[in-house]
This record gives sequence, C-alpha cells and structure tokens, in this order.
Amino acid sequence: MSRKGRMFLTVVVLLGSLLSGLPASPALAAPLSTCEDGPQASGAIYRICMPEPGRWNGDLVVYAHGYVAFNEPVGIPENQLVLPDGTSLPEIINGLGFAFATTSYSTNGLAVREGIEDVRDVVDVFRARYGEPGHVYLGGASEGGLVTALAVERFPAVFDGGLSTCGPVGSFRGQINYWGDLRVVFDVFFPGLIPGNALDIPQEVIDQWDTVYKPAVVAALRANPDAMAQLLRVADVPVERDNPASAEEALLQLLWYNVFGSNDGIAKLGGQPFGNMLRVYHGSENDLALNRQVQRFRADPAALEEIAAHYQTSGQLASPLVTLHTTGDPYVPYWHELYYAGAVQSSGSSPLHTNIPVFRYGHCNFKVSEVLAAFALLVLKVTGQELHGVEQVLPDADSQAEFLRLAREVGALR
Repeated sequence: MSRKGRMFLTVVVLLGSLLSGLPASPALAAPLSTCEDGPQASGAIYRICMPEPGRWNGDLVVYAHGYVAFNEPVGIPENQLVLPDGTSLPEIINGLGFAFATTSYSTNGLAVREGIEDVRDVVDVFRARYGEPGHVYLGGASEGGLVTALAVERFPAVFDGGLSTCGPVGSFRGQINYWGDLRVVFDVFFPGLIPGNALDIPQEVIDQWDTVYKPAVVAALRANPDAMAQLLRVADVPVERDNPASAEEALLQLLWYNVFGSNDGIAKLGGQPFGNMLRVYHGSENDLALNRQVQRFRADPAALEEIAAHYQTSGQLASPLVTLHTTGDPYVPYWHELYYAGAVQSSGSSPLHTNIPVFRYGHCNFKVSEVLAAFALLVLKVTGQELHGVEQVLPDADSQAEFLRLAREVGALR
C-alpha cells in the first residue's frame, strides 16, 4: 500500500472503503460519468462529474478527500476516488442520480482550513456551470471528515447536510496529542532509532523514511516484541485481535504521521501544538521509570488558539450531520465520536446528529453497503425522502439485501 494511500483510507467516507485493505467487492454497475476538471481561485483543482443526460436528480454531493502528504504535488488524489475493485466513486454517486464534485484543496498536509474554503468554492463553481442544485450534501473521510463536520457546522446555508466518516471530529488537540504521545513513548522504548524528536523531524528522516528508517523500525519492533507490546498499551493503540501484523502496521503508520505531519503542522498552526507536561503515562512494566524518561513538551499558546479558532468542532448544528466510524480505528480513535456526541448534546443539537458505529477494526474500514445506508439516512433527514437508485449501484442481490437491512437498522427507511 502506498504511503499516501495509508495516510487516510479514502473514500470511504462517502461510499466505500478505499484503501482499507478489504477484499475487492463485486463490481458495481453504474453509468459512465461525464467529468471536467478546472482551476479554482485558491489554486486548487476542482472536478465535477455529471450523470448521464436526463438522469440528474437536481442534487449535488461534494466530496472532501483525506490527508495527502505535504511533499506531494497538489492535485486531486486519484487513489481516493477509486474503490478496491477499480470502480469510480463519481460513477457511484452519479449512478444514484446525484452530481458529484470534489477539490484537490490548495495545499497538502494539514489542509483543514483550506479544505473548508475550497469545498465551499466548488459549490459556487458548480452553480456557475450547472445552476442551483436542489440540495447540497458534503461528505468526507479522515481529514476530510473533519472538513465536513466543520463546514456543516459553520455553513448550513451552503450545505444541507453532511456525512463525516472516520474523522477527528471530537478533539483536534486530542488527536495531535495521541500522535505525539506515541512518538515520545516510542523514543523511550527504542531510543535513538529515529533522529530528532516528536516535534523536530530532520529532513533526512523524511527523505529516507522508506529506505532507511522504516526498515530500522520494523527490525527493532520484531527484535523486541515485549517493548512493542508495552508501547501499544501505554499509547492505547487499538490492534486487531488474532492478527499480530496489525500491531506493527499501526505503529508504522502512526510514526509516519509524526514524521510527515509534524513540521508541516507546526508551520501552519503558528507553533507546536503538542503538550504532555502533566501527562502521566501508564501501562508499562515500570511506569515510574517511563515517566521519568519520557521527553516533555509544552504546547505553544498561539498554536492552541489557532486550533480553537479553526480546527475544533463546536457541536452546534443547523443542518443534519451523520458520522460513521469504526470502533477499532488505530489512527483516528473512536473516542472522537463520544466527545462529539457530548458537544452536540451540550449545544442542544442532538436531534440533528446521528453517529453510526461500525464494530470492526481498521481506519475507514467500511463496506459500501454501510456507507450507502449512512448516506440514505442523511438524505432522509434532509429531504424526508428515501434514497432511490441503490439497486443500480449494488446489482448483487446479497449486497442489496445487506443495504436494506442496515438502512432499516439506522432508520433510513420510513
């Protein structure tokens, strides 16, 4: 799996699991889409795909993609628009009768602020080219899941509703601390293996991650499984039961986030956001020694202010928001959903929010039927109407039956 692919398993949020590592699903039947790309004022690139003539239902689905490494060229991440069997996400959306639009964002890496502005702008681009849509739905995965939640909270006049999947919607600062804690504890159990520290990533580590440092980490983890097990417990990283390889894969990916995301994130936030001065780590064989050895950092106030102003959800909703999350997500933990549900309740917006937990291991590890059921619930909440056309994108009788069962369970069928 490619580095960019692992970063945030993609599509998924809106209809399937992109790079979740699931077996290829049966081919989905959908009419061909007619797509066009073009520039946005921010420097981002948009893509709009329309159903076959006469099949557009008048509504628009906008997709907010997941994380792309800061050192990749800006462009629409094609691997996040294709399902494991090669089926095009735009064609699935178009097969349901909706127009589809997405954007590259104007930057990679930490792109939440830019992503929000670019998904808003792509709606304006669509209006200018195709007229006013009846309803506008926003969906996104991982980082795009946070873009979705924030945009739906802040711009209900633009987005009639949203489907946020596997995103850090509960506490953005908590997500940063989750990654940072993993790195500082790793450095105690495997000292000197990765140069620099949790907040200072040398360029050589970024440049040689795949060729030098990742292999070194793999060798160290395999040579000291007891230290790896302690690290997982202390950092509270979910692993897949009966699949020992999931532990190594989770640690490698979390370290990848630290290596490729730290410098970029600090620059964009105007300071370093990780703080563990008062954190008490536990779960090792000697917690006293661990807490004495772990490196301590104090978060910069400017970075925390930036997070509070632009990256933290409020839970205040004026449009429906459905969130979908695997309970065993090792990269963006499920506790985000518990925090977000609490914020929604405090704001009095609970009737507009529904979380659908998927009891499975993995990041954005969804079946197409699960995402379609979540989307069907969103459509019902926005329009009062059931989602039509599912049989055209799920031609297999078993998958159709699974969708109907799930849709009934989540209340998407009247």
